Amino acid sequence: MVRIGIIGLGFMGRMHIGAYEKIDGARLVAVADKDEKRAQGDFSGGWSNVAGAAEKLDMTGITGTTDFHELITSPNVDMVDICVPTPFHEELAVAALKAGKHVLCEKPLALDSGAAQRIADTAAKSKGMFMPAMCMRFWPQWVWLKKAIDEKRYGVVTGAVFRRCASMPPGWFSKGDLSGGAILDLHIHDTDFVFHLFGKPDAVFSRGYSKTSGKTDHIVTQYLYDKGPRLVSAEGSWCMADGFAFTMRYTVNFEKASVDFDISRENQLILSHAGKSENITLDGDGYAAELAYFINCINKGEKPTLVTAADAVTGLRILEAEQKSIDTGAPAKV
Repeated sequence: MVRIGIIGLGFMGRMHIGAYEKIDGARLVAVADKDEKRAQGDFSGGWSNVAGAAEKLDMTGITGTTDFHELITSPNVDMVDICVPTPFHEELAVAALKAGKHVLCEKPLALDSGAAQRIADTAAKSKGMFMPAMCMRFWPQWVWLKKAIDEKRYGVVTGAVFRRCASMPPGWFSKGDLSGGAILDLHIHDTDFVFHLFGKPDAVFSRGYSKTSGKTDHIVTQYLYDKGPRLVSAEGSWCMADGFAFTMRYTVNFEKASVDFDISRENQLILSHAGKSENITLDGDGYAAELAYFINCINKGEKPTLVTAADAVTGLRILEAEQKSIDTGAPAKV
């Protein structure tokens, strides 16, 4: 049994609470949040863009605190799950690793690749396991895509387009010094998954603008490969009008098939192949799969390989090249 403490009870912390309830061998024993009401299990008034976040927590057997370091140093906690705003990740992740805990840290690992590298360096020297939370690598329809590409099931990929758009979420996301804007907090999912599928691009060419946060809130990027798919692009935005439904899509063209995923459809994943289209139904929860994988790694004493601290650092370096491309108006090497 892995005893878990969650720091930060906003949207993602509440999603993780709901996911842990589905995982054998996981037991939530502590929560921490600066908001005293949340620290006592009352999450009323919270928001989410994906169903599954906990609304209220039965605190039986769970310690609540507003002191993050009290949770980190608790002898009853084996694994610390960090879900606070990004600027606080480095301090808390390093403290938890130095306290001998296993650590899961939400994305992005840091606001810049230098800080992320410092976390990775600390993790490399620590006895506890460490994993950045990149949930798309565990999302059933995205795992299906990765497997289809790796197996060349329908030939090689000729083109891939990803799209993730929403209105500005409430709370701290609109403050660029906390969230880094949509480029860092939202678009990172697709940049990381492009890297996961095709490797690090040789260069990127991006366009974008800021609307609310002072950072890039709407971005379109072409990922340029000397040896790889001829066309790979992704759009990420928090600039949609209020009321716009959260959009998460991909369309990938293989030599012999096309696949299209849209989280808003009843039939989310559609494969067109050999003159017909079919719905592909996959069960599962990306958050639960992500957390179950890390807990299994802890129980087996095996370091995570599906996503690593080094992957998170590389993802941030690609995003930094995307911002450089926006700033200069020219392609930027990665």
